[in-house]
Amino acid sequence: MTQELIDLRNSILEQRYADALVIVDELEGMGRQGILRNIQSFLVKLIIHLIKNQVEQRLTNSWANSIRSSIREIKKINLQDNKSSYYVKIDEWDLMLEEEFEEAIRDASDEVMNGIYSPFKLAEMVDKEQIINQAKVLLKLTYEYSVKELPAVIDDYLTQLPGGEDWKLGKR
Repeated sequence: MTQELIDLRNSILEQRYADALVIVDELEGMGRQGILRNIQSFLVKLIIHLIKNQVEQRLTNSWANSIRSSIREIKKINLQDNKSSYYVKIDEWDLMLEEEFEEAIRDASDEVMNGIYSPFKLAEMVDKEQIINQAKVLLKLTYEYSVKELPAVIDDYLTQLPGGEDWKLGKR
């Protein structure tokens, strides 16, 4: 990025404004790609914990915290600087969720039931559609609630997951 900034400065100083605008577009693209990669990493974390919840039929404080923090971070990252538009629109999550689901299965195979399932076996066991729908419900909340309001709303949703009521009541 340093070289791009040097080139941008030189283009402006030399009054090559068309070249400068091309560089600005490249920098915007690089920034957007970085934001999307960041969102994708939180999506993987979210999906891993939804997979663990589905397979193990329980919810732990750690998993709830990971789900909650992933959604809050996605909310913060996804909101553009103008605070009124998003990098990923509400109807654009399907492809990202499909792509990140495959990565999450591989990572979750290390964690689910202490790693006893291969990624292949875990993929067979998991109801992918249900996981993606749960993720979409949680992502939709990021468009409806503020970062401050999200934790309570997410916690309420988590009580509906397998083991969620026991988690709420502090049962093991």
